[in-house]
Amino acid sequence: MKRRQLIRRVGTALAVVAGARLAGPAVAQAAPGTGSADLPGFGIPLDRLLKIVSLSHINDPATTPIFPGDPEFVLETAATVAEDGYYLQNVKEGEHTGSHWGAPAHFQEGGLTADQLVPEDLFLPAVKIDIREQSAADADYAVTVADLQAWESANGRIPSGAAVVLWTGWESRWGTDAYVNADPDGVTHQPGFSAEAAQWLIDNGRLAARGALGTDTFGPDVGNDETYPVSVKLYDQHRISLENLRNLAALPTTGAYVLVGGAINRAGSGSPATIFGVIPRLP
Repeated sequence: MKRRQLIRRVGTALAVVAGARLAGPAVAQAAPGTGSADLPGFGIPLDRLLKIVSLSHINDPATTPIFPGDPEFVLETAATVAEDGYYLQNVKEGEHTGSHWGAPAHFQEGGLTADQLVPEDLFLPAVKIDIREQSAADADYAVTVADLQAWESANGRIPSGAAVVLWTGWESRWGTDAYVNADPDGVTHQPGFSAEAAQWLIDNGRLAARGALGTDTFGPDVGNDETYPVSVKLYDQHRISLENLRNLAALPTTGAYVLVGGAINRAGSGSPATIFGVIPRLP
């Protein structure tokens, strides 16, 4: 089976399985079971067709860097089994703490909030652009249009409505001051997209009505630009951001998807999240 055909069938099968589960046990059990969800008409357990990897850091105040000016992150015990019969923690944090996603309202007045988006906005084809070498040489490196064109020459066209993920290597700095990478004046230095590159992705349909920019840094803009030109361009229509990612070595350059979880707050600007890479297992 060809790669593109398999990916298309997997996407269809995901929708079928989800629909069966929503329809109820009688429909969901119509397919033969082996301990995993089987794909109706395929007889293949879903976990044999897909590999799932987490792209999110553990939410821990001891290691989670906070974007300058964001709310403090507090995680405290609220109840214990010994004293209350159950264990529970109280969490206090901003919507953009740790690994998270951002909704259009984060930068667009009147933009869509988290509760106004739909599941299709949070399940996107993904490509990974490796700029670790450039980022190691220049903490303020901004991906150019030429970089994107060179990537496509080597890997093929970025799918329409994709999550375009930068692998900067910044995840290795997590839990240290080197992640924020502030200079003596308090200015953060992290790599990102240039405004021209973001506009090119939009103008040429790589970022369509849906799509995302992802990164293993605080956000898609370079850290020292406090006007956030990339974010302003990104957060239009149904486009989202994926920020403070990890484990990007496990995400293939092409052919994967991202599935974005997290609480859907009323009028939310986004949410701390477990973001999954969904990777077809090719024959």
